[in-house]
This record gives sequence, C-alpha cells and structure tokens, in this order.
Amino acid sequence: MMNLIDYLKIETVVLSKKRVELLLSLADIHHQPFGYLHGGVSGVLVETACSMGANQHLDSSHAAVGIDLHVQHLDKARYGTLRVIAIPKKIGRNIQFWSAEVLLDEHIMIANGTCTLAIKEITSS
Repeated sequence: MMNLIDYLKIETVVLSKKRVELLLSLADIHHQPFGYLHGGVSGVLVETACSMGANQHLDSSHAAVGIDLHVQHLDKARYGTLRVIAIPKKIGRNIQFWSAEVLLDEHIMIANGTCTLAIKEITSS
C-alpha cells in the first residue's frame, strides 16, 4: 500500500530530534492548473517534516499528530528541488510545536510554516 509520502516521492535527508530535512523534486503532478506549485504541497511538506521530527521524541506506544498547521506562501515555483527544514520550538509532554521553511533550489524561500502536534497514545482497535 502506498502512502502520500511515497506517492509524492518525498525523500528524507535528515531525521533527528533537533532537525528534519526532506527533499522533493518538482514535477507536473505537484502543480495547480495554472502550472505553479500547488500550495497544498507546501503544507504537506511542512506537516510531514514537523510530524516526523516530533515522533523522534516518542516511544513506540505514542504518536505525534498534527492539530494545527499554518503555512505562508512567499514565492512561486514550477520546477527544481524543494528542501523543507523543520526544527522544534517547544517539546512538551502533551504538545509539540515545530517551525519549517520550504526552500527552492537551496536559496529561495517559497514558504514557511508552523505545526502544533498533540501526543497521543497508540491503542489497538
């Protein structure tokens, strides 16, 4: 079964408690109808990076799940490589808060965002 990360071809470069970096090579599938990057892709990158980092702080009986996502779109993109860099701002017992930047070709900031995550116990259903 394929998940969204696999479908969009998001690559993990750095995964630690203090920093997450993901890469995405832009293609037509990532565009909105006018030929530019769809803003939802930036949102996916921000929440994915923040969630992956948040889960590095947890054991296998808990998971961090996004409860609030804010993304500011700052510039346009068509093709190239996006790098999202996420860092923690607050690591609590029940809530984590992360921020992220989305860069095009290493130097053009096209989006930034924040993600608040709740820590939930994983239960079998």
